[in-house]
Amino acid sequence: MAELEENRLKNFPITLFSTVMGLSGLAVAYMRYGAVMKVNTGFSKYFLYAVTVWFLVLVFIYALKLVKYPHEVKHEFLHPVRMNFFPTISISLLLLSIGYESLCHPFSAGLWWAGALIHITFTFVIINMWFFREYKIHAMNPAWFIPVVGNILVPVVGANFGGTEMSWFFFSIGLVLWIMLCTIVIYRVIFHDVLVQKFMPTLFIMIAPPAVGFISYSKLTGGLDSFGRILFYFAVFTTLMLVSMFPRLRKTPFYMSWWAYTFPMDAITIATILMYKMTGAMFFKSMALVLLVITTCVVVLVLVRTVYAMTKKDVCIPE
Repeated sequence: MAELEENRLKNFPITLFSTVMGLSGLAVAYMRYGAVMKVNTGFSKYFLYAVTVWFLVLVFIYALKLVKYPHEVKHEFLHPVRMNFFPTISISLLLLSIGYESLCHPFSAGLWWAGALIHITFTFVIINMWFFREYKIHAMNPAWFIPVVGNILVPVVGANFGGTEMSWFFFSIGLVLWIMLCTIVIYRVIFHDVLVQKFMPTLFIMIAPPAVGFISYSKLTGGLDSFGRILFYFAVFTTLMLVSMFPRLRKTPFYMSWWAYTFPMDAITIATILMYKMTGAMFFKSMALVLLVITTCVVVLVLVRTVYAMTKKDVCIPE
């Protein structure tokens, strides 16, 4: 039994940090919905506390893996797909910072600074790997957006902690790299082999950059303008495009990659809530409610399937 537990620690995947993104994003969505729509969503802060505890548990376990199995961690970091999930640690810090902004400003600031500094470090390291290591086009999938999304996420509360110019710095990195990577991903999907089933859910990650970009851009400019609308409506289009593919995507067996459905849906929901706040259009109010319900169902479904997989010992196993 002890040997089995050691093997599970050895195979503990970095991809589990994506669970924090999906869960904390949902907590923030409920907090924003409650604040804008003037409804009681007081439970959301307790949900955020629970997600924080889960994040600390994951950090502790992965730190233990780093100490006991450093070569396994190195192998993950050099993997062409899994390396992109290391920034989910810093993105989790940034999302928790957003959630705690209205609850505990100093704690939120500490989380933001830690998340921003760790994320820019990951960005430089991963870009160096992109430039000086050889990758096949088949290794490319939307998970490569993850380091980009983190940079775009920084300005959401960044102007309150790091200043406007620093927020624009991060936003510019994320936006330009998103455009570049989006071109490569679409080229890979259209002109090369179809993504393997395991990576099909990662297509939903394509929603996150324009949705988060709209939120950050609105925070930086303090209003709604033409470019903000372009970001928002492109996020809506991407969401509808992927929903139209659902008959194909629903055939995908459960993998941890299902968590790729969650944070992007959180992001488009929060973006729609913000759109209603800025326009006052009832259409966006109704759309926000529908998206919040759908997103909640998606997160709950993926969470239940994950817990079930854990009870069946189908997580933390060799691939």
